Amino acid sequence: MAYSTIRYDVDEQIATITMNRPHRLNAFTYEMGDEMMAALDEADGDDTVRAIIVTGTKPAFCAGADLSTGTETFDMVSQTQHDGTFDAKDPKWRDRGGLLNLRIWNTLKPVIGAVNGASVGIGATMILPMDIRLASMDAKFAYPFAKRGIVWDGCASWFLPRVVGISTAMDWGLTGRTFSAAEAFESGLVARVVPAENLMGEARDRARMIAERCAPVSVAMMRRMAWRMQGAAHPMEAHRVETQGILHAGMGADAKEGVMSFLEKRAPDFPMTVSQDLPPWHPWWDAAEDEY
Repeated sequence: MAYSTIRYDVDEQIATITMNRPHRLNAFTYEMGDEMMAALDEADGDDTVRAIIVTGTKPAFCAGADLSTGTETFDMVSQTQHDGTFDAKDPKWRDRGGLLNLRIWNTLKPVIGAVNGASVGIGATMILPMDIRLASMDAKFAYPFAKRGIVWDGCASWFLPRVVGISTAMDWGLTGRTFSAAEAFESGLVARVVPAENLMGEARDRARMIAERCAPVSVAMMRRMAWRMQGAAHPMEAHRVETQGILHAGMGADAKEGVMSFLEKRAPDFPMTVSQDLPPWHPWWDAAEDEY
């Protein structure tokens, strides 16, 4: 499909989603959120895509919500009452950042965030459900919700404490202060910080490792297993799912190819696809949880 606020490109089995409103520092709009979710759908439905990179057109990653509507920026009721489409009592209204982040969390392909500049508000929460987060040395981060008189968006109250711990999450969230890529690395928000000119090369290197060396069904299952276990009450829950996963995968063509390619010292050519070969017991959680 045609996109107006993002770019979507596929090359070397890697899909790249680039937020593309540089005149507004890639500030987030409803349209951008819808287009990013559509691009994720496109990547998930394409078996040639093995990994996804999300970045922004220079000079920013995403500077947060577009504030051009002034005092109505966060007033969804006021915005939609103008055309009569919103009922303040409608339980179906959802935070748009949360919808995007749940979609990222539920993707079947690994997502790599390449934070190339300012990452603020929704720009800083959208990276939380991504699997690998990389940043340039000049990237800056902030969760300024309290400074804008609102609260967390993008399910950040669930994601951020799990990524960096509750103390750091509270420091960043309650002060709303801006912090550096170095602090983001020290706190575990990003896996690596590199010079700006090396960022996309680093992201593509990670994506190629996944695309060229790893079985797509294994990758899809492993990322879902790890994220789902963030809320598990006991390691036995992981043991049950892993046992089921190993038993099913061990009988599959990918496991045979994985062993033979290792023994024959060659690159693997995994035959199974995410669209056709996820195990029959997937999803193993209550399907109602995915009604987002």
